[in-house]
Amino acid sequence: MAMGLASAGRGRGRRGRRGRGPMAEINVTPFVDVMLVLLIIFMVAAPLLVAGVPVDLPDSQAETLANEQRQITVSLDEQGLIFLDDVRVPAGALADRLSLISSGENAPPVLLRADRSLDYGRVVAVMGALNNAGFKQISLVTVGSAESP
Repeated sequence: MAMGLASAGRGRGRRGRRGRGPMAEINVTPFVDVMLVLLIIFMVAAPLLVAGVPVDLPDSQAETLANEQRQITVSLDEQGLIFLDDVRVPAGALADRLSLISSGENAPPVLLRADRSLDYGRVVAVMGALNNAGFKQISLVTVGSAESP
């Protein structure tokens, strides 16, 4: 009788060891969870990374425009320095840089970001340079929080 119990115990142990063999599958659920969280973080952070030049934008009640794939950003900071996308353009070289980009009728739209403390004449001068270079679609970027006058 004691032999029967001992042999029964050994049999269960062998079956148990066979069931606990090396696992060949990888549990990918945690990896998918991490990837989805990272995707959400990048989707939220990507629009914030569009403009690299710090500019104190004026307020406006204008409706937002849709982002286009092919567009140029021209920024004027509080000192009046001009940036083409994120690259500083030396004084007087804006027309030359714009002529390299402009392709006549197919010129991409321009987003003009100007600091609120700048003189209106300075902003209009940059808009004139853009227009002379063949860029006819110029949008002024503002913050949409102004109250109605």
